[in-house]
Amino acid sequence: MGRKFFGTDGIRGETNTGAMTAEMAMRVAQAAGAHFRRGDHRHRVVIGKDTRLSGYMMESALVAGFTSMGVDVIMTGPLPTPAVALLTREMRADLGVMISASHNPYRDNGIKLFGPDGFKLDDDTEAAIEALIEQQPSLVPAAHIGRARRIEDARGRYIHAVKQSVSDDISFDGLKVVIDCAHGAAYQVAPSAIWELGAEIVTLGVDPDGTNINDGVGSTAIAAVQAKVIEEGADIGIALDGDADRLIVIDEKGQAVDGDQIMALIATRMAEKGELTGGGMVATVMSNLGLERHLAERGLSLERTKVGDRYVLERMRAGGFNVGGEQSGHMILLDHATTGDGTVAALRVLASLVREGRPASEVLHRFERVPQVLHNVRYAGGHPLEADSVKAAIADAEAELAEKGRLVIRPSGTEPVIRVMAEGDDEAQVEAVVTRICDAVREAAG
Repeated sequence: MGRKFFGTDGIRGETNTGAMTAEMAMRVAQAAGAHFRRGDHRHRVVIGKDTRLSGYMMESALVAGFTSMGVDVIMTGPLPTPAVALLTREMRADLGVMISASHNPYRDNGIKLFGPDGFKLDDDTEAAIEALIEQQPSLVPAAHIGRARRIEDARGRYIHAVKQSVSDDISFDGLKVVIDCAHGAAYQVAPSAIWELGAEIVTLGVDPDGTNINDGVGSTAIAAVQAKVIEEGADIGIALDGDADRLIVIDEKGQAVDGDQIMALIATRMAEKGELTGGGMVATVMSNLGLERHLAERGLSLERTKVGDRYVLERMRAGGFNVGGEQSGHMILLDHATTGDGTVAALRVLASLVREGRPASEVLHRFERVPQVLHNVRYAGGHPLEADSVKAAIADAEAELAEKGRLVIRPSGTEPVIRVMAEGDDEAQVEAVVTRICDAVREAAG
């Protein structure tokens, strides 16, 4: 049975509509509070947020919901998603909540939930919470209402933690780094962590006003950081998204480096040092075939999952892997974090620059990408992938690519979009295949 509220990464949507209202946030908190309220101890939840204007409204609604269920609330203020996961575990909380719509524009917001171990909830737990959302909550007596307070040292705790991901003998002295925080959750912590390790920093996207998050900056709008790297003559550029769980790197020539190349760098270096576990790494079906070939040449495996960092994480935990991620920039390094952490991944990349003493364009170019084409088709409603004409177009494409490439077609988990991706050694063939399928989807969708 499909989930009604939860998508691939929590609950997300346009603020004040559908499932993203203050009323709904309170109901989610009451349902989550009821689900995690076990035993006689004082229950507590950690709540963080990014810099969206609606974050205050959603935070207040969540506080009301949790306290009405007898759960104490600890508010951190603006903080990256991985920091909330970290503090949930460190503060022995029963659950954690991040208020963010990640790379989406400010009009959207979302609610991500973490269990007491700092990991995102599995499908069964989300399904149980969904069932409780639509039931009347059992509120606690007045004497047992939860308390709420803010903590002032959350940022410092997180900065200290991420710096531990770099060896004590590493200093970033001599590196000039442009860091773009997307006017988002990491606008203070990420520049501080990199500066404290010795780098000269140039900042972008560090002046949030509630409505400018991800607006022309960050990991999904990299033109600004690319230009700044060239203008400043920087060694490297770091671009995070709104909640800082995603990373895109820009080399000294202004060229973008995606998650596949970053994962290849981190995984192979760890393998050389005997630190890589699981015999390889985990990525999604969207990662480039070139990454798979690169790892295979070094005796390492690439296990693929469906799209979504939560599914990557589930496979990592099941298979004993400590490196995984997505081409889009989610990097999961389980030795240091329980979820994707753009700042931790950035520090590992900077450490590699120091270790190798070569330009970023050389250090980060680990393999030749196989030509890959990805097109998105937006639709108004219905189920275009179920149309016979679309199924026929897909079957023809699969037969044409056969052993020469891959085809991945999937609906987005957060918006009404069909993503059509193909890759193979013949770029013209790949482009033609994707175009035909997209045309079929558009026609079926009307």
